[in-house]
Amino acid sequence: MRPAGVLRLALLALTAAFLLFPALFAPMLRPLAPPNMPVIYDRASLSSLALSHLALVAAAIIPSALLASALAILVTRPAGAEFLPLSRALVGFGQTFPPVAVLALAVPVVGFGTWPTLIALFLYGLLPIFENALAGLTGVSGAVRLAADGMGMTPGQKLRRVELPLALPLMIEGVRISAVIAVSTAAIGSTVAARSLGEVIIAGLNANNLSFVVQGGLLTAALALIVYEALGMVAEAARNRLGLPAEPASRPAG
Repeated sequence: MRPAGVLRLALLALTAAFLLFPALFAPMLRPLAPPNMPVIYDRASLSSLALSHLALVAAAIIPSALLASALAILVTRPAGAEFLPLSRALVGFGQTFPPVAVLALAVPVVGFGTWPTLIALFLYGLLPIFENALAGLTGVSGAVRLAADGMGMTPGQKLRRVELPLALPLMIEGVRISAVIAVSTAAIGSTVAARSLGEVIIAGLNANNLSFVVQGGLLTAALALIVYEALGMVAEAARNRLGLPAEPASRPAG
């Protein structure tokens, strides 16, 4: 097995062990906890908080990916090309405000809980997915398009059978970027009562318990790395299936 694969498995095993058996790590964290204070976060199960954290990310990124991809398809069609500047402005709107500002604006409208965080993550995830999908669709070579036309494909068939499959690896990279950003950002949702690992960090700050802060921060970082590696493997598999060379992930604008 490659060293990278060993590191992935080690990260996954260590994260799973901490989530399922956190008491095993108490001796290492004890110096960070104040006297007579709990070392391991005990107000909720760490595994349940991690699952809620990931569910929050998935619930925001899936609709974000669908909308951003649909807009990319629209503006790469002759009938929708004129909407490219408007589409870029729309998907870029979410990143003009920090997520905390989006939360503050959303709470008076939808109340405390999950929805403000979903809105913030949804808006923040649009731009990387849109730009990668746009790059993938416009990057299909003219020779491939000409061959598809020569085979008598309709525009819809050409999109489904040629353009989307060839653009898929780059589209997955866009989802990968947005998902990692969302995993890292979702922690702030606990400031408005969303259930996430941010709850552990906030509890640690309120109680001046560095052990809680470290647990929440390291678990959030570990989940971000696991999601990054998992989606990277999916993108690599898509490239290998098409016989395409590996491409670096695009960076989110801003």
